[in-house]
Amino acid sequence: MHSHSDFYFCFKWISFDYKNRKNIPPSPRKLPIIGNLHQLGSNPNRSLQILSQKYGQIMLLHLGSIPTLVASSAEAAKEILKTHDLSFCSRPSLTVPNILLYGSKSVLFAPYGEYWRQLKSLVVLKLLSNTRVKSYEKVREDETTLMIQMLGESCGTIVDMGVLFSSLTNNIISRIALGRKVDGPRYNNLVSAWMEAFSVFDVGSYIPWLSWVDRVIGSVGRAKKVAREFDEFLDEIIEEHVNKNEEEAAKSNEEEDFVDILLGLQKDDTSGFALGRDSLKALVMEAFVAGTETTQTTLVWTMSELIKNPRVMNKLQLEAREIAMGKDMISEEDLERMPYLKAVLKESLRLHTPAPLLVPRITIQDVELMGYDVAGGTHVIINAWAIGRDPALWEESNEFRPERFLNNSINYQGLQFEWLPFGGGRRSCPGVQFSVPVIELALANIVYKFDMMLPYGMKNEDLDMKEAFGLTINMKSALLVTPCPANPPLTAFGDWLVDSFYD
Repeated sequence: MHSHSDFYFCFKWISFDYKNRKNIPPSPRKLPIIGNLHQLGSNPNRSLQILSQKYGQIMLLHLGSIPTLVASSAEAAKEILKTHDLSFCSRPSLTVPNILLYGSKSVLFAPYGEYWRQLKSLVVLKLLSNTRVKSYEKVREDETTLMIQMLGESCGTIVDMGVLFSSLTNNIISRIALGRKVDGPRYNNLVSAWMEAFSVFDVGSYIPWLSWVDRVIGSVGRAKKVAREFDEFLDEIIEEHVNKNEEEAAKSNEEEDFVDILLGLQKDDTSGFALGRDSLKALVMEAFVAGTETTQTTLVWTMSELIKNPRVMNKLQLEAREIAMGKDMISEEDLERMPYLKAVLKESLRLHTPAPLLVPRITIQDVELMGYDVAGGTHVIINAWAIGRDPALWEESNEFRPERFLNNSINYQGLQFEWLPFGGGRRSCPGVQFSVPVIELALANIVYKFDMMLPYGMKNEDLDMKEAFGLTINMKSALLVTPCPANPPLTAFGDWLVDSFYD
């Protein structure tokens, strides 16, 4: 016969066990060894969106042996990027970024801590402050003028807009970061090889005991080779700067590039932060590769959406003509008076977030998130692409409608969690104010000067908008167009007629 004390003890044991049980986020079933890796597919942003519709706005996947939390709603993003930002603000250590970015010494990939704080502060205050970004205006206007001239010379022929935009962003960023244009096969091959190495899935980061696979298939070897070659290239650039004679230094003092500024900071002991040569190179490389790729990708997607949506294109052309008043070029000063252009860019970034899955984070401690227990050391992915297309947040969420960004408060500060093209929280991208003027200036002048026709008699609606997933989401097919000089400005009555017709 059982005593009351036996029952009491049994009851206490059960309730104690219940309290200690963790409330883990819902998870799809996983396979041995690979976990849920097989469910990512070739477009992880879309695969994760579909999984979240079944398992919820927060779900736990196992990518190999790595527990990975996936957030797919604005509410979940706000909890991670604002409410619990400190718990979620570090970066996991991944093999390829470690190889390509000097042990992840860059702002984007450095783990959270004193080194990262000092580095971010240096970038924000010294390289990308408002004053500094404004000082690069002439570079942006020069290079945009050259691009417009090239398009003018290509009127009537087929132009690959991806190549054109890549050249524009590369020229602007190389002049600002390195002090001169760097072009030519050696450099272009280097950047392509770097992007390719960065985009390769690295087995060892997710299934450590299979890290030999990366060596066998050569991905680690290729990453190391590209890192060595890029390192040599950056050493040459740095030596050029160090060996500038006094006359050159005085002449270029007004137009300091990133390398000048960083070398100056190395000499200056007052900051209390010793900037090592590897950190300097990691910063320059990140500005370069990340800046070029995201800016070029956004330009291509925005131009594609304008071509596919003639109503929007017409409305933007009318705004550009009104602002330009017959001038040869639209200047950066004019952009402030182009609300529709700004709305077009924001809508493009909503539909085509350059980094659809924000750079992975890792929790630095156990944390409770929306009622679920998340263990320290969990990787975290925010599906910004899915949030930007969430029908609960955006009416006709797959339609390109810039009007939704007119007269609303959404800006680039990363404080509205339904729109996260540049992330949010303390790890948001510091390069926003650097890239936005480049994109706006290029788009404003192209639509002002040219009408874009699709070649081979293609109709606008036939434009192929399929995605190719990589370091950023690119268009799968090249954007080929035939530029023609824009029709002469319409009369006020004609403007009204076009607007009425398309509305």
